Amino acid sequence: MSNGFDPQPRPRGSAAAVPATMAARVHEAARWYEIGEQRVLALDRLSVAFRRGEFTAVMGPSGSGKSTLLQCAAGLDRLDAGEAFIGETALGPLSEKERTVLRRTSVGFVFQDYNLVDSLTAIQNLELPVRLMGLRPDRAATLASLRRVGLADRTRHLPDQLSGGQRQRVAIARALAIRPEVVFADEPTGALDTQGSQAVLRLLRGVVDQEGLTVVMVTHDPSAAAFADRVIYLQDGRLVDDVGRHAAGVGSPQAAAGIATRMAELGA
Repeated sequence: MSNGFDPQPRPRGSAAAVPATMAARVHEAARWYEIGEQRVLALDRLSVAFRRGEFTAVMGPSGSGKSTLLQCAAGLDRLDAGEAFIGETALGPLSEKERTVLRRTSVGFVFQDYNLVDSLTAIQNLELPVRLMGLRPDRAATLASLRRVGLADRTRHLPDQLSGGQRQRVAIARALAIRPEVVFADEPTGALDTQGSQAVLRLLRGVVDQEGLTVVMVTHDPSAAAFADRVIYLQDGRLVDDVGRHAAGVGSPQAAAGIATRMAELGA
């Protein structure tokens, strides 16, 4: 069912996909958890690829594996079977130290709860990833990053002196500070009001359109997913649908309505 979306075929992480065009991918990914004597399968031989310069929304009912996919694709969690790649680097063979280095140099993260350091100002939070890499921050570049997210007048503010939307924009600027291969965002608008959500989504959309960055966003909100170029749907740890941009354009009410309809079909 198209729901008005572009039905063009999408790469799914198979051998036919060209790795050089992919910012991240998982192939035959499986992840399970032991709960008592029961094994719960969070990812069930899932294969999906994320192209460079594309904004992908990941949707599905609660418990469908969305956040697990994000964590495994980003190298925050290990797969039990299959493989995850950042660019052309397979994550499975890497040691914990090597994975940490890769995340700090190639992966940006944006979380629902911001993950800012409460005792650091906005500008210090931005410089933290660079310092963790053992490098000296470029203050001019950091200030430019804050201007880009509309916070040039909030450089010395602590997180508790910022609104939720402003804190999330600091988190996005921090994620972009290393010029990552891919930005993974887990429910980045989940704790924000409508105005804050729109500002964050326009910002993510802008870094894709203007800078060619890659964004993969987990969300439960059809209006947020409508900002993406592509929406993938998970159910029971499997990929059940993969559709492109709505004919009405990104961010449109028609796109959001189509996504909501598909989610209802999945029982969400």
